[in-house]
Amino acid sequence: MKELLKIAWRNIWRSKRRTILTMTSIILAACLALFTRSLQKGSYGNMIGNAVKLSTGYLQIQGNGYWENKSIDKAFISSDSLLNLVTDFENVESVTPRLESFALASSGKHTKGTVVIATIPELEDDLNKLSEKLISGEYFSENDNEVLVAEKLAGYLQVNVGDTLVLLGQGYHGVTAAGKFRVKGIIKFPIPQLNNQLIYIPLKAGQNFYSAYNLTTTYSIMISNPKELETTTSLLRNKLSDEYTVMDWMELNKEMVQAIKSDDIGGQIMLGILYMVIGFGMFGTIMMMTMERRKEFAVMVAVGMQKSKLFLIVLYETIMIGIVALIVALIISYPVLLYYFYNPIPLEGELAEAMEMFGAEPIMPFSLDADIFINQTVAIIVIAFIASMYPLIKILRFNVLKSLRS
Repeated sequence: MKELLKIAWRNIWRSKRRTILTMTSIILAACLALFTRSLQKGSYGNMIGNAVKLSTGYLQIQGNGYWENKSIDKAFISSDSLLNLVTDFENVESVTPRLESFALASSGKHTKGTVVIATIPELEDDLNKLSEKLISGEYFSENDNEVLVAEKLAGYLQVNVGDTLVLLGQGYHGVTAAGKFRVKGIIKFPIPQLNNQLIYIPLKAGQNFYSAYNLTTTYSIMISNPKELETTTSLLRNKLSDEYTVMDWMELNKEMVQAIKSDDIGGQIMLGILYMVIGFGMFGTIMMMTMERRKEFAVMVAVGMQKSKLFLIVLYETIMIGIVALIVALIISYPVLLYYFYNPIPLEGELAEAMEMFGAEPIMPFSLDADIFINQTVAIIVIAFIASMYPLIKILRFNVLKSLRS
């Protein structure tokens, strides 16, 4: 086998120009495929990360029936025993109790409907680094009766740090919820929808405001291994009683999941076109090499070489061309992808607006997921094998005498 590999390696460099041209076409297509998939995977990861950290968590435990109308009346009692039950699961990393509802926020002549999230400040900060999103003021603490207001909402209401905000809404079981809260900090979110309507309040102050004492609407759960999401969801559903509902982030963000699937299909079509370019390039090269070397093959068979060994030599040649081109493409692509992985490209204008519509930060992030590189490697090797089939069949069937006379 070593001898066949040596012969194959020498053969591909007998016509250096043709081999280099073929490799160049494969390198360009492979680099483009790597960039395309890395950008797609990075964008999906960014969208999912924003949704998981800033909104839902990987999993949510809710009161049965809460998701249909987001009514605070479907809140459930938050107890240490329930929290311990959930945190005891091996894959559960953290649990953040929240009381989520709606309220009218008013300051002077300005009023706007808002989403109010009552949470435990320390846990919320561990979950989504909320304190790092402060652009003015200070982060709140568990015993505060103050709020954090999203940047655009604060601008609309014309409030700043130290100003008073009036909240008016409907509390638990129809009780009127009304209160004044000092603005302790202004936070900026990458997602416009959150930046326009979100108010954070400590959990105790929120429960008092809505008269929902010891109640929460959701437990937002982060897990250590997202690949075991389905297993963890099933275990939680089996462990909890019927008064609770367990939902994963895909159920909670169906529109985003559908957008990702649609975009992924478009990306796969693009990859299919690139693979066709690679396949036809390799097919043309191997076909030309086979036709030009018919007499050479005939002489080798005439002196005793088996056609099966000729078959293997040409197959090795094809695979070697693909592998060498792929290695060069990886060497070129990886440093560039690594740079953009740590330095995403910021977007502006219509592209930024399009990303924001899907609830994603307006940047072009890249991914270094190993699957991207493994899939490209496997795909090119398979394409090389398929592209060589017709020429290889011709080798097995060619007539030795005719080839010697040609």
